[in-house]
Amino acid sequence: MSVLSGSELFSSLDEGALGRVARQASTNRLERNDTLYGEGDDAGDMFAVLSGRIAIAKRSSDGRESLVALMEAGDLLGETPLFDRGPRSASARALERSEVARVPFDVVRAELEARPGLMWDVAALLASRLRAADAALADAMLLDVTGRTAKRLLAMAGDADEFALPVTQEELAGLVGASRERVNKAIAAFVRLG
Repeated sequence: MSVLSGSELFSSLDEGALGRVARQASTNRLERNDTLYGEGDDAGDMFAVLSGRIAIAKRSSDGRESLVALMEAGDLLGETPLFDRGPRSASARALERSEVARVPFDVVRAELEARPGLMWDVAALLASRLRAADAALADAMLLDVTGRTAKRLLAMAGDADEFALPVTQEELAGLVGASRERVNKAIAAFVRLG
């Protein structure tokens, strides 16, 4: 319940409604590289990350993977088909041992239909996702690989002066939209610069 109540989508639910949603949720444990869902899959559930990291990825026709987002504890994922009833627009896989709460769409729809004012929370969630997509598109167009790598590393580090890279260089390259070799060169340049 605490993870759900901290999310944009569920933050306005009263304790009773939140309890109804939480009672319908189940937990899934994932090991590194376990697939939660695939791009194009039918959807009937959304997920909240309880622990670990989940990568949201798109795959090109030639098989290359691009990571679109990293989801960590407290993040919601897989909610888009709740609203448009379409298939999954990307795949989701565990980057490390993770645990997620699986929340059926039906229970969420019932709570939203009972309280139409909650749609403002939905609009806020969708707007924040659109803003993130706009920022990622601007970065891809305006920053070189070194700039995109630096920006992504700073975002992962948060307020920490030092941190352990929580993804492989290959996964970082997928997030940056470049080859592993180019990302490796950018990291080497950061090391040389201190």
